Amino acid sequence: MRVPVSGVGLGDRAAEVLRGNDLGSMTAAAPRLYPHMWSWDSGLIAVGLARLSVPRAITELRTLLRAQWSTGMIPHIVFSAGDGYFPGPERWGTESAAAAPRTVRTSGICQPPVHALAVRRILDAGRAAGGEIRDQAEAFVRETFGSWLAWHRWLAGARDPDRRGLVEIYHGWESGMDNSPRWDRPYAAVVPGDDLPGFVRTDLHHVGDVHERPTDDEYGRYLWIVEQLRRVRYDDAAARDVVGFRVADVFMSAILAVASDELAGLGDELGRVDDAAELRELAARFRAGVASTVSPTTGLGRDLDRRSGRWIETETVAGFAPLFCGVDDGTQRALFWGERWCGHPALAHPLPPSVSPADPGMRPRTYWRGPVWPIVSWLFGWALERQGDDDGARRLREASLRQLADGDFGEYYEPFTGEPLGSLQQSWTAAVTLDWLAP
Repeated sequence: MRVPVSGVGLGDRAAEVLRGNDLGSMTAAAPRLYPHMWSWDSGLIAVGLARLSVPRAITELRTLLRAQWSTGMIPHIVFSAGDGYFPGPERWGTESAAAAPRTVRTSGICQPPVHALAVRRILDAGRAAGGEIRDQAEAFVRETFGSWLAWHRWLAGARDPDRRGLVEIYHGWESGMDNSPRWDRPYAAVVPGDDLPGFVRTDLHHVGDVHERPTDDEYGRYLWIVEQLRRVRYDDAAARDVVGFRVADVFMSAILAVASDELAGLGDELGRVDDAAELRELAARFRAGVASTVSPTTGLGRDLDRRSGRWIETETVAGFAPLFCGVDDGTQRALFWGERWCGHPALAHPLPPSVSPADPGMRPRTYWRGPVWPIVSWLFGWALERQGDDDGARRLREASLRQLADGDFGEYYEPFTGEPLGSLQQSWTAAVTLDWLAP
């Protein structure tokens, strides 16, 4: 293991990662495993880029918006010219979708709407810099506000058709928490057809231990959902009827709530009073939706399997959605810092793992089934700071910087040993590090 470096040295290394993964107008999520642009990665990458170069952060999000569909959806992958990733654009086949852009290759699903958080960071950084940089940042917000508004409207309409205040997802990949045990039961009901095209994975070539990644059986279900969506040409209404995976995602709903509040604040500054009011109504609707999911048994927020109509009671970090979006009465805050979560005595650092260390099914080395994700720690730190809990935000920041001190910038970390796992030199890990280190 590397000797821990100073904060200054860590910042230099984080900046090197972002520059090394820079493809010109987009940032690869990681140098080998993820050679393209991912939507929520790029939102958080832009947060870090704003600490280095406001113009480059603006370019990042403009590139993402060039891939926006005419419906308002922002796709979860924007493909670069490189290859070596599966499933690639040929497997997605989004050229058949009427709403897809004609000049950019994308996937056909979405990811959490964290982008308004980045837009606010860019604007604040631009104003702090002053002069031409300030002008560029303010022009960027004016010129793109309508696109972000369309994105939120699409989520609130196409993915919350009955106005429950809960965003429906059609694939675990849309949640960003791809193989979380949250999705085990809904995925179990997905039965790939005999005509599922064959596949050869590439992700297993880029990790040290294949057990860190989803299994082939899991991948077969993932790809069958893609096939179902492709066969209805990614039409929103048709997909709702045919896709085998339909879940109301509590954490994505919480993100939409806080992002809508952030976007509303930007709307106020632009004088778009009606749009700001609409966004605050959306934020209130989704906060209420999140609050409605809390389990009387565990105190955690729950996802809802829309196919079976049953609540998903799995205890994962997503269950802290009420805390994240500010509808917690204090119960979740105590649980978050308690011995089942950040206060568990066996943790290397007091940070939220993706599954409780007290859960017997927790798998500390497997993707979203146990490891600590720095970007999740950052999101909760951001939320706590926004709520005025400066002490809680400070605790997450300090523990996270200790976790990241070797400068490997892992995708995720073994919660008990602190070992970096998954893809190293991960762009969004480097990006949130830069944000934590900023004065």
